[in-house]
Amino acid sequence: MTAPDRIILADTVHTLDPAHGPAQAIAISGSRIAAVGTRDDAASWGGPGTDIVDLGRATVVPGLVDGHSHPVFGLDITAGVDLSGLQDLGEVRRRLAAEASRLGPGEWVRAWGLDPNAFDGAPVASAAIDDVLGGRPGFVRLFDGHSALASSRALELAGVDGPREFDGAASVVCDADARPSGLLLEFHAVDLVARCLPEESFEQRRDRLAEVLDGFAAAGLTGAHVMDHSDESAALYRALEERGELPVRLRCAPWCQPGTGPEDWAELAASVGAGGRRWGVAGIKLFIDGTVDNGTAWLYEPDALGESLHPFWPDPAEYSRAVTFFAERGIPTATHAIGDAGVGYVLDALLALEPAVRSRAVHRIEHLETVPDELVARFADSGLVASMQPTHCTHYSRADQSDNWSVRLGPVRAGRAWRCRDLLEQGRTLVLGSDWPIAPYPPLPIIADAQLRRRAGVSEEPIVPSQALTARQALEGYTSHAAHAAGAWADSGSITVGKRADLTFLELDPLTADPDELAESAVLGTAIDGEVRLGVRV
Repeated sequence: MTAPDRIILADTVHTLDPAHGPAQAIAISGSRIAAVGTRDDAASWGGPGTDIVDLGRATVVPGLVDGHSHPVFGLDITAGVDLSGLQDLGEVRRRLAAEASRLGPGEWVRAWGLDPNAFDGAPVASAAIDDVLGGRPGFVRLFDGHSALASSRALELAGVDGPREFDGAASVVCDADARPSGLLLEFHAVDLVARCLPEESFEQRRDRLAEVLDGFAAAGLTGAHVMDHSDESAALYRALEERGELPVRLRCAPWCQPGTGPEDWAELAASVGAGGRRWGVAGIKLFIDGTVDNGTAWLYEPDALGESLHPFWPDPAEYSRAVTFFAERGIPTATHAIGDAGVGYVLDALLALEPAVRSRAVHRIEHLETVPDELVARFADSGLVASMQPTHCTHYSRADQSDNWSVRLGPVRAGRAWRCRDLLEQGRTLVLGSDWPIAPYPPLPIIADAQLRRRAGVSEEPIVPSQALTARQALEGYTSHAAHAAGAWADSGSITVGKRADLTFLELDPLTADPDELAESAVLGTAIDGEVRLGVRV
C-alpha cells in the first residue's frame, strides 16, 4: 500500500462492516479509506508525509447521517422566540410578552415550536395570545411545521377574515360564525400570513444557514437527507461552497405538490442530479397527509374530534400517478405518511408498481406514526424503506396517553406508536433522523431515545417499550441504513476499504454506553472525505 495521507487511531473503531470486526486504525488516501486494522498494523502504513491523528480512548463510527431534516425550510420556521418544550400556556404568554416588549410598535412578534399540549385540551386560538402582544402582529409556528397561530392583528394585515378553499388539505380554522380563530393548518393556509412577514436578506439567510450546518457538524453529523429543496436552497448552498466547504453532505429532495401534472413532474425530474461538491438533488418528496396533532393526518377512522379523515391530495389517485411517474424513471421518492390510512395508501401505490420498476430506485415512507399489524406485515419483502424519528415519540407523546397526539388517536391507535422495532424486524431498512426543526438535531440523544423510548436524562415511563431498538440497531439507523436509504450514497455507511472516509469521533462507545450517558457525552469531531474536523463538546 502506498503511504496514506492520514492515519486515524482510536481504541475502538466500529466498522459496521460484516466482513470486518472492530479495529483501532484507519488509513485514508485522498477522500477514501485505504486500510482498516489494528494499531500494530498501522505502524507499517505511514510515510514521511502521513498525518497521524491519535484519538486515544475515543470511539470512531461511520459518519452519522440524519435521515430527515429541513435546514433551509427550518430558517423560516425557527425565526423569533423558541417555545420548544413548553407545555404551560402561562410561560408561552410570558415569553411572547417579553419579545413584544423589546420590539417597536407594529413590528411582528415571531415564535416557533409551540406545542398544542400547552393549551391543555383547549382550542389553539389567537385569543390566548392577543393581549400580550401590545397590538403588534404575531405569528407563531407550531412544532409540527405544518401549522401556525396568527394573532388577530396579523390576520387583519393579511386580509384573512373568513374560511378559504385550497387545493390541498389546508384550512383557515374558523368558529361557528365563520370568524378565523387564528389557527392555520397546512402550508397553503400558513402562507396566507407568512407572505406578509418582513423578508430577510439573502446574506442573512446564508449566514443563518451556515450556523445551522456548523451545528450539525459539531453534533457529529457528516450528512443529512434534506426533505425539501428550491432555487433558493441551491443558491444558498452554492454561496456557502464559494466561501469554503459545506461542513456536512446534503442529499436534497424537492416537493411534488397536489394539483400538478406530468409537465410539472418532468421539471422536477430534470432537477435530479443537480448539485455541488457536497450537495445534490437526489430524489422527490411527496405528502399523502398532514399531522395527527392538528387533525390533518389521514386515518381509517376519525380522531376524537372527528378529524383526520382526508388525504393531503384531494385526488389521491393523482399522487399514485405522480409516484409512478418518478419510479418509472428510476428516481427515488420519499412520501410523508403519518396516519394509518395514509401509510396504507402509499403502500398500495408503491406495491402496485411492477417489481422491476420499484427496484430501479429506493422508495421511502416517512414518519409512520401509527400503523396497524397488517400494514407492518406488508413491508416484508417490499424493498421499501421506513424512515422514522424517535424523538417525535419521546418529546411529543406520553406513556399515559394524556398528550394531544394520543388523546386524538385513542388508546388502540396510540398503542401502535412509532413501531420502529416491528418494522425493522420485517427485514426492512430503518433510517433514523430528527426532522429538524420539528425536533432537535443532535444525533446522540436520538440514538439514546430510540433505545429508551423516553427522553434521555428524564425520569419518565417508556412509550410502547416493545418498540425499543438495540444500541446497534439505533446506530445502524444513522449509518449503514441511512446509506442504503440514500441510494446513491452506497459508498458510505461503513468503514470499509474503498468507501468514502466519512467518520464520526465520539467520547463514549455507542454500542456499550448507558443511553442516558451517551446522550450527554461529547462529540470529538468528524471527518468528511478524509478531512478531519475536531470539535468541542456539544
